[in-house]
Amino acid sequence: MISFLSGTVHRIAADHLVILTYGVGRKVNVTPDTLSSTRHGADIELVTTLVVREDSMTLFGFGTEDENHTFEVLLSISGIGPRLAMAILSVMGPDELAAAISNQDANALTRVPGIGKKGASRIILELENKLPKLAASEPGPQLSFGGANQQVVDALVGLGWKEAQAADVVQEVVKDLGQNAGTSTLLKAALKVLGARK
Repeated sequence: MISFLSGTVHRIAADHLVILTYGVGRKVNVTPDTLSSTRHGADIELVTTLVVREDSMTLFGFGTEDENHTFEVLLSISGIGPRLAMAILSVMGPDELAAAISNQDANALTRVPGIGKKGASRIILELENKLPKLAASEPGPQLSFGGANQQVVDALVGLGWKEAQAADVVQEVVKDLGQNAGTSTLLKAALKVLGARK
């Protein structure tokens, strides 16, 4: 079991990093927040979970123990696999998720692609005794539009695009998708636009 990974960022992709450790490049799936907070050649330390399937072994990395724990708790729910768990953590952090569960806020969970009202209600039911409870009057931090916008710009710059070009494309996809689009959704749309312009 690989529970911790420390090394140098060798490559940055749309949804993962390749981290160089002792001459070996390890692919680690990460959230947009983690992507946007690092640069090629930077030293990085991630808390990790190795998901083993019959035909694959996939490594998922997180900046904090809290994120990693939340990911593992999400995987314990029937019907939630690694991809959906990462999608949830890409839209909301552990504190915001805990607040949504504590406040029975199904609408917050429906912001995640692939989760409808019924699925959100089931997740709340299964998670209410597994995540720390937050006071209803203290919802978790929500990323402002400006913050999400800048995170996507930073991620694109980290992938090699110029900041002005990245900012223009992000502004364009925000107009198409709306201000409520999550960071991951904006990043994927921006990469699609930039890829088509190559």
